[in-house]
Amino acid sequence: MEKGLCEICNPKQWKTISSDMLTENGYPVYGANGIIGYYTSYNHEEPTILITCRGATCGTLNICESFSYVNGNAMALDNLSEEIDIRYLYYYLLSRGLSDVITGSAQPQIVRRSLAKVKVMYPPLDEQRKIAAVLDKVSSLIAKRRQQLDKLDELVKSRFIEMFGDPVLNPFEWQKNTLETNATLLNGRAYSQDELLDSGKYPVLRVGNFFSNRGWYYSDLELEEDKYCDNGDLLYAWSASFGPQIWHGGKVIYHYHIWKVLVGNAYNKLFLCKLLEYTTESLMGETHGIAMLHLTKSGMEKTEFIVPPLALQEQFAAFVAQTDKSKLAIQKSLEKLEILKKALMQKYFG
Repeated sequence: MEKGLCEICNPKQWKTISSDMLTENGYPVYGANGIIGYYTSYNHEEPTILITCRGATCGTLNICESFSYVNGNAMALDNLSEEIDIRYLYYYLLSRGLSDVITGSAQPQIVRRSLAKVKVMYPPLDEQRKIAAVLDKVSSLIAKRRQQLDKLDELVKSRFIEMFGDPVLNPFEWQKNTLETNATLLNGRAYSQDELLDSGKYPVLRVGNFFSNRGWYYSDLELEEDKYCDNGDLLYAWSASFGPQIWHGGKVIYHYHIWKVLVGNAYNKLFLCKLLEYTTESLMGETHGIAMLHLTKSGMEKTEFIVPPLALQEQFAAFVAQTDKSKLAIQKSLEKLEILKKALMQKYFG
């Protein structure tokens, strides 16, 4: 059976609740990116599929809980036909994607008349439920693996705080030095658009690739050795998105918006990576207020960081390395599950 999306439901935007009307308790309010707060009343008694209808995450799908308020940044697929299972429709639309119904480049949006073009293929209700049950099971396993990774990250951070205290407040009164005393920051290379190729000898690591594995560009340029990074290098993204990581993606050219951090004798590399990670929010003025409104190379170099005894850093690094082994096993399991889910959705939805 095939019908238009607007034939099997009523896509609708509801009144937007301003942020100052949100409360700490009450009914969950769903906005563009899931729950954004709570409110004293609800506009949906039953779970409902939501589509983010404007902004950077336009086209993202979600399902709200029972007794929820759907805010104006999300399109609610109300009055779903009884011949459609909500979970089946969710996975169908997730597999299909909605990029073809997004309009506007400066301000992406989805409107009802665009959704009217979306066609939905569906089998009998019993078969829909069987398909949804299989995908629910795989999705649940994926969510559990991600939760396990999050818990291991929390464990490492707790261990750091236990051993070294808050790195900004420095309650243990460790020695502090400017970063440039014990490390060197190297900038990558800036690229013009015509230098970024669809294929080539070297992948170009940009900030977007730093946090995901999508949208790679390449280059055939042969550059100075310090413009490349390789497995085991400590990198720090300093523009648009911020934070460090130990690179494990092979030899790449790193972009100007990323620093390669050469670590001196006072620091263990794994310790410094976590130190930079846990102080990034403060560097951006979000917590304790070091008040660097922008991360600049000179500003980062002149910022003071704690320098605990190296033996203690190495003890922590050994703990991180052991935890990373557990994370690697979970990550491999997660990747297999994501591949399985993709294959199943291809099988069910074509």
